[in-house]
Amino acid sequence: MEYTRLGSSGLKISRITLGCMSFGEPGRGSGWALDDDAAEPIFRQALDLGITFWDTANVYNGGSSEEIVGRALRKHTDRDRIVLATKVFFPVHDGPGGSGLSRKAIMENIDASLRRLGTDYVDLYQIHRFDPETPVEETMEALHDVVRAGKARYLGASSMWAWQFAKLQHAADLGGWTRFVSMQNQYSLLQREEEREMFGLLADQGVGSLPWSPLAKGRLARPWEDMSTRRAGSDPLQARYAHEENRPIVDAVRRVAEARGVPMAQIALAWVLRNPVVDAPIVGPTNARHLSDAVAALEIELTGAEVAALEEHYTPRLPSGYDGR
Repeated sequence: MEYTRLGSSGLKISRITLGCMSFGEPGRGSGWALDDDAAEPIFRQALDLGITFWDTANVYNGGSSEEIVGRALRKHTDRDRIVLATKVFFPVHDGPGGSGLSRKAIMENIDASLRRLGTDYVDLYQIHRFDPETPVEETMEALHDVVRAGKARYLGASSMWAWQFAKLQHAADLGGWTRFVSMQNQYSLLQREEEREMFGLLADQGVGSLPWSPLAKGRLARPWEDMSTRRAGSDPLQARYAHEENRPIVDAVRRVAEARGVPMAQIALAWVLRNPVVDAPIVGPTNARHLSDAVAALEIELTGAEVAALEEHYTPRLPSGYDGR
């Protein structure tokens, strides 16, 4: 395993992130989520591979992802060995503090996340989206108070327009509050719009990127015609990548992978990892092969010709994953 600093902070993280959206209790979320027993070998494998950066969210599978992560922490490792991240924004209940980034919501939800995780702090507390209904000053001061209270060590953000992220960082600077050190954004061979504005902003601000869906919900991990997976049948986000304009890109990944004799997932992840702003792509495993492929991708150095072939067929498209898209 390789390790790096998260952005310009002093926090050391593994270069592969264990995405914990895949874990949840039956009846409390997605139909493809893994319960404690099914998730246990994945947690053990992550530790064996040196993957010590674990990411979840308060909204994943009705809060049960945080609960499963917390139980795995207590069962398999010491708290101080893991860099633990969670998020706040999406609705968890109907009350006034159940969603958004108001002071009430942030204070209520950090405490609820800590209870579910069974810990007194998280290493990285992330806003899951931008909240247009709350003044940025209120959000950033409340997040700063979470850090001052010792409930979070660092702050991160996720999936928003570059101008929105710049506005939040500027508010932190003006108020003397804690700044964001990471941006969890969608980035893959099928969704490269972050290259236009966000990545330049992150490089300038010393903020690290933690790409989610680096394999485009599995579209880049298997031939275009083969989407017969448990998750493909129940994950509505798969539709984002089903457009025919993506077929030539997936075909290019297949050709490069076949020429090298490696799985497609390794090629797609190696391409994401080569971007200098990227610190640690988030891999949400549902079987042992997913983590093995992710770690193996760290050893792959793509040639200029391979990169050109992988990027050749990309066409501009709207960003997705925020603003209701």
